[in-house]
Amino acid sequence: MNPSRFFAGLYISFWIPTAVLTAALAIKLPSIVKLWKDPLLRAVGGLLVLACGVFVFAAPATIAWTNGVTGVPNIAAPLVYSLITAFCGACLLMITAWRNGISDRSGATRRATRWVVTVYASVIVALWVLFALADVPVERIRDLDTYYANTPFMREEIVLYLLAHTAAALITSKLIWNWIRTGGLDVWLRGGLKFLGVGYAMNLLYDGSKFSAVVARWTGHDLDWLSTGLAPPVASLSAILIAVGFILPHTGQYLHRRVRTRLGHWHLRPLYRLMGTVTGGGRVPFRLRASPELRLTRRETFIRDALLHLSRFIDEDLRRKAYDAALGLGFEDGRAGALAHAVTIQDAIATRQRTRQDDDAAASLDTPDTENLLAEIDAVSRALRHPADIRAVREAAAVAAQSVPASP
Repeated sequence: MNPSRFFAGLYISFWIPTAVLTAALAIKLPSIVKLWKDPLLRAVGGLLVLACGVFVFAAPATIAWTNGVTGVPNIAAPLVYSLITAFCGACLLMITAWRNGISDRSGATRRATRWVVTVYASVIVALWVLFALADVPVERIRDLDTYYANTPFMREEIVLYLLAHTAAALITSKLIWNWIRTGGLDVWLRGGLKFLGVGYAMNLLYDGSKFSAVVARWTGHDLDWLSTGLAPPVASLSAILIAVGFILPHTGQYLHRRVRTRLGHWHLRPLYRLMGTVTGGGRVPFRLRASPELRLTRRETFIRDALLHLSRFIDEDLRRKAYDAALGLGFEDGRAGALAHAVTIQDAIATRQRTRQDDDAAASLDTPDTENLLAEIDAVSRALRHPADIRAVREAAAVAAQSVPASP
């Protein structure tokens, strides 16, 4: 099998990782603008911008356009190499900010930052100097690395950018995998770090492919398919994984909060509707522009206000009996407490409706403690979705009350 033909079938358009990276940048951009002083967010933003630039200017069509517009054969090479090198520097700066934290202003942190900026800026300058010294008159769109592998100065340029890329990939990958093994990470952050770790590790496969093809040229062999066939799809897949690594924690945590909020709002619906009978059919005013979090807060406030209004009618003795009855029916402790509260709330509403008098005149003088009830409105509302269970607990509590002998 011809390897070049095989890997040609695995070609991934450079515009696919560009689109994914752009989406990651768009998702992170509001946070970057809002918290611009955060060095970590700045590093992430710069990294994503540079990664997009790499794939835009490394696309064959863009390479040909750049060479044609400038009129300089292969000038796209130092441009792409410079973007890759700047991307490597951004990776190391990001890891430095992650590792040391936002508040760290120690001398070691400042020295590490200056070292990264100085080294990678020097590499970029050296790339352009070497290109100016090299003689590369034949335009090569896809195989420049191997075609000019033995050309003075261009040979050194190719090796220089690959060494800079390999060093950054090794350091970044190692630090990310060390971080993954630490405790205290939520599932979304840990998942994002795993995608980042795999993405940066795949960069090493890209570097290995490029180095192998170049060294093969030095020794008189032809392994160009490693550079032209294997390396490009590996780089594209690596970029996609890195973009997903940045997207996953932000998007996952956002969606998790939204789903949890909407589920909480839906879980409270039965108790909310029941409390509407206490307030004479009142409802929380609907606001089209209200956020899900605000709607949930308003529903919780409405329910708690109604329960406080109803509290003087709650029979604490009935609650204890209903709780014991629920335990006797085999319900676990938390579920038994919610069912007992549901029974007492329904009984309190019925009592209030029977009296048809003001709360203060109809209710007992002692107001029971409703703190536990107010803290468990979600569980109570869920219990109201199972009227058969509530009915069974009420009947069991009534039977238990009848079986208690009268006091002499």
